Amino acid sequence: MAKTTRCSTLPFLPIVAAMIFQLSAVTSAIGINYGTLGNLQPPQQVVDFIKTKTKLDSVKIFDANPDILRGLAGTEISVTIMVPNGNIPAMVDVANARQWVAANVLPFHQQIKFKYLCVGNEILVSKDNNLISNLVPAMKSLNEALKASGLEYIKVTTPHAYTITFNRDAPSKSRFNEDQKDLFTKILEFHRQAKSPFMFNAYTFFTMDQNNVNYAIFGTSNAVTDSNTQHTYNNLFDAMMDAMYSAMNAVGFGDVDMAIGETGWPTACDAAWCSPENAAQYNLNIIKRANVIGTPLMPNRHVDIFIFALFNEDGKPGPTSERNWGLFKPDFSPVYDVGVLKDGVKIPPSTNGKWCVAKQDATDTKLQANIDWVCSQGIDCKPISPGGVCFDNNNMKSRSSYIMNAYYQSKGGPDDACNFSGTGMFTTNNPSTSTCNIPSGGGSQSSGGKWCMAKQEATEKQLQANIDWVCSQGIDCKPISPGGMCFDNNNMKTRSTFVMNAYYQSQGCTENACDFKGSGMVTTTNPITTSTCALTTVTL
Repeated sequence: MAKTTRCSTLPFLPIVAAMIFQLSAVTSAIGINYGTLGNLQPPQQVVDFIKTKTKLDSVKIFDANPDILRGLAGTEISVTIMVPNGNIPAMVDVANARQWVAANVLPFHQQIKFKYLCVGNEILVSKDNNLISNLVPAMKSLNEALKASGLEYIKVTTPHAYTITFNRDAPSKSRFNEDQKDLFTKILEFHRQAKSPFMFNAYTFFTMDQNNVNYAIFGTSNAVTDSNTQHTYNNLFDAMMDAMYSAMNAVGFGDVDMAIGETGWPTACDAAWCSPENAAQYNLNIIKRANVIGTPLMPNRHVDIFIFALFNEDGKPGPTSERNWGLFKPDFSPVYDVGVLKDGVKIPPSTNGKWCVAKQDATDTKLQANIDWVCSQGIDCKPISPGGVCFDNNNMKSRSSYIMNAYYQSKGGPDDACNFSGTGMFTTNNPSTSTCNIPSGGGSQSSGGKWCMAKQEATEKQLQANIDWVCSQGIDCKPISPGGMCFDNNNMKTRSTFVMNAYYQSQGCTENACDFKGSGMVTTTNPITTSTCALTTVTL
């Protein structure tokens, strides 16, 4: 993403009510940027989340990470990959380009729907003459390498920062900067020959007049009428699109397709206009734009758009805004809602909790020893056994993290309960996956969560019926069975509350999921406070 400038402070803008828009109508045009500069979940878990929980079906990554590509294999998700900037000079040699394709594309092309191959990212703003001078030759070589491998359907492009001379009052008069015009002409000539799109990153956040933020986020604002064409613009994004088209057309390439490599809005920075409300409004309208054909100067133009970004990336340097562009937090909880989750999917907000997980450098032998020991302490190990919801035969760390955390939580969360001879560590990033929920610590009675519990007046007959029904719905009931960590033979309400809450959480905490024919109720006070039985919760 382009380097940001520091935000200044303005009075807080009125929040415009969020729109509800169904992504299902525009999945062919909207994609997501999946960056990895942060403490994120493993690629397979991320892909599983995208595939099973969201409507997103196009992903752009900033390299050709084989772990991510392996995760994407076999899905219907279209994939855009990237040759890192530093590799560009070597790609001028067709032999090197063919070797790169052979190593990074050919092993996956039968299982992955590749869409674009990006050659570097925002090369011109790097001001590295070695990269800039080799950019077009590298694009040509990689295009030839793809053709030679029978992969001409993968289109070669390169994302540019929005560096044109932008005329706010007359977008149609916008032009490429004189010192870059020759290079852009060569790039556009390549795109025309290769039938690939000219890709650029269109951030209204960086281009806006800070005294007219609403115009940048599709809010209510004064329209801008182009003094040259008399076309009216009600938002900055459309004006930027037509400005780029005008610059391309001025050098004779108005017929070349375009694509938006990145666009988005941050939820936090050093100014009031960075907020979840503004980000939601911006991206909801971007999604809507993908279904609205064209702009005043391009009334029938289809444009692929990649929203930036899938996650907040806490490892990015620079100002606060750089780490707050995500639709989701690293634990998959939404930062705000733009309708990209599948119908009926509800993901509880982040608990800001605390988990015990296996260290990355812990050996499989030590982690197996942890599993064996914890399972001997009365902790329910069925979820990580074959057929269990948290069983992953190929991932010892996932299995051991689940069971180490279960022991840690059962002890009430003291630090020494996560030592495991030096193989355990704490994290505040939820290690859960879409199929394996791992309860957090850091929240007891006053955690600010929501639970489903049995009403005091409910009869034991009603509660046993609740237990029987929930257990028939695929909820793991071993914890309330004899020997389980939540078994209490003398307390039907405790046992029924555990399974009623498990069902309630599995349904996304909808109110009717805690009705149980009038025998259940929602509470904000943890109804089970024993040190051996922890209930999953959703934070309010």
